[in-house]
Amino acid sequence: MRFAIRRPFAIPLVILGLIVIIGVVVTFDYITLLFDSVNDNAIDFEVPATDKDTGQPVTSHPQLIPKILHQTWKNETVPEKWRAAQESCLQSHPDFEYKLWTDESARQFIADEYPWFLDTYDSYPFNIMRADAIRYFVLHHFGGIYIDLDEGCQSRLDPLLTYPAWVRQADPTGVSNSVMGSTPRHPFFMRVMLELKNYNFNWRVPYITVMYATGPLFLSVIWKQHKRWAVSDAEQVWILMPPEPGAAYFNDLHGSSWHEDDAKWIMYLGGHWLLFTVLGFVLAAVVGLTSYLVVRRVYYPRTSLNYKYLEYGE
Repeated sequence: MRFAIRRPFAIPLVILGLIVIIGVVVTFDYITLLFDSVNDNAIDFEVPATDKDTGQPVTSHPQLIPKILHQTWKNETVPEKWRAAQESCLQSHPDFEYKLWTDESARQFIADEYPWFLDTYDSYPFNIMRADAIRYFVLHHFGGIYIDLDEGCQSRLDPLLTYPAWVRQADPTGVSNSVMGSTPRHPFFMRVMLELKNYNFNWRVPYITVMYATGPLFLSVIWKQHKRWAVSDAEQVWILMPPEPGAAYFNDLHGSSWHEDDAKWIMYLGGHWLLFTVLGFVLAAVVGLTSYLVVRRVYYPRTSLNYKYLEYGE
């Protein structure tokens, strides 16, 4: 009988516990990104040697990634503010094939090569999401190196061609999709393509929708899932580390042309993630305690008269 009295008090605690467990399961990959180490597969800056006869860069490792540069824009007229960055990559890599994917050519490519994804591609509420998606598909299909238009090339990229697949480390955590490289048909980008449909959800907040559905946070989670399994060397994803002063492959101009007003608030939250994590646990505790008190208040009026007999068996 004593259990019958205590059971209502346990109900809100059980509910709160279930909420916490479900929350941890759903956000496990996002939480563990904060503590993930990329040192095992880190790529540091390397200056390629030059052949004295041909003047072409040479490396001590075989080339795996084809010499293709991919970029995206809504049409073939690149804005003036990014032309210098675009030209720095073109001029320093005259031996690379160059592909500028426009809104029209990107959609046609999806329709021709990946028609199963076209409905999802068309359903994205923001054009940047299509720009995110197409970079994954062209890297899987053709291989090569994808570079955002607001990234200038400071050095030859030949050393990066010797890794089967790589992405750049993001700040403060996870990986970025601003520059990436891959061999054709790499299993990581196959996984990324297939998961895009599963993560296609509109959160009604532009920045969160983009980041979680197609952007860097989405890519970081898929990277976590990919490396969780014992994959071979050819299936590994390498991480391009932040540059040292005077030693960088890229010059990030931080365009962020797709950011809306909500982005600055989200970035503020990200910059104070520990504070808001603590506040989240405090809020959960308050909700749990409130639920407990409500149940107690509702339950006791119905049992107070019988409490003496239930407790002592009288």
